[in-house]
Amino acid sequence: MHLTLLKCKLHRACVTHAEVDYEGSCAIDEDLLKLSGIREYEQIQIYNVTNGERFTTYAIRAEAGSRVISVNGAAAHKAAPGDRVIICAYAGMTEAEAEVFKPDLVYLNEHNRVIRTGDAIPAQAA
Repeated sequence: MHLTLLKCKLHRACVTHAEVDYEGSCAIDEDLLKLSGIREYEQIQIYNVTNGERFTTYAIRAEAGSRVISVNGAAAHKAAPGDRVIICAYAGMTEAEAEVFKPDLVYLNEHNRVIRTGDAIPAQAA
């Protein structure tokens, strides 16, 4: 059986730019790409916590240390500077691979500084 699992995410990143006239994509600080495991040109899902929009695009590299999260092209209509977003990438794997897999989770503050990392999401309390 083939499963698709959350590979990695940047949780509550803050959008720094929304550039309609830039080639469509999402520019992400190179340091955050490396830490999260998101690859340049990888398909990503973006969930806008601020306005509820959900959309698909791909990641491109922004300057390391810049803390840039720039939503570009048509997607720029779905996010604005200051919006908090969750950026996720998924991976296909076998049942056996899924049994031992742990995602790379990176939690950010409003300045896109890492506040913690992890490999599991706690069970939601009732």
